[in-house]
Amino acid sequence: MTARAAITASEARRLAKVARDEGEIIWRRSHRADPEAREIADRHYNRQKPGTPQFVPPGRCLVLVARTETGRAFWITSWPFAEYVKHAWAGAFVCSAFRNEGAGLSSDLIRQACAATVAEFGPPPIEGMITFVDRSQVRRKRDFGRCFRRAGFRPVGETKGGLVALQLLPADFPEPMRPLQMAAGPLFEAVA
Repeated sequence: MTARAAITASEARRLAKVARDEGEIIWRRSHRADPEAREIADRHYNRQKPGTPQFVPPGRCLVLVARTETGRAFWITSWPFAEYVKHAWAGAFVCSAFRNEGAGLSSDLIRQACAATVAEFGPPPIEGMITFVDRSQVRRKRDFGRCFRRAGFRPVGETKGGLVALQLLPADFPEPMRPLQMAAGPLFEAVA
């Protein structure tokens, strides 16, 4: 890593801390077919069909995109109807995907995305929010899902398929913060 890259990463952390301390959110509300978010989503390990226009599971959702001087990130909160859920946390908000490409400190981005989720959907369900981590697809750290753990999520088990389940309980949610509004523009890209 070059000295310039280290300064840039340090500055990104400082800016994220300032935003957190001052209550400023860096997430911008988006939609399930946003070309910018899709580009980042295509690099996420759980993406089933890279390149397809939509990248969000069916049902209620909140798509967020962040762009800073140092990078970009995206987040998806899904809120599936409990009767259609097969895992043990039916009814919970679900972080379906989160990818940070240098936009700031991941745990800060996660806290802000959770704040945006409750601003959008209202108080969290009693199951809170759940996310799943595939140990075989992430870089090995001391703890799998470390950035989520630093944001207040706690390990609560595994899925039948072996994914690590992390949960944020309602009492641990941050105060609601509305995301920035989606930039004006066409909903879908023109197809030639």
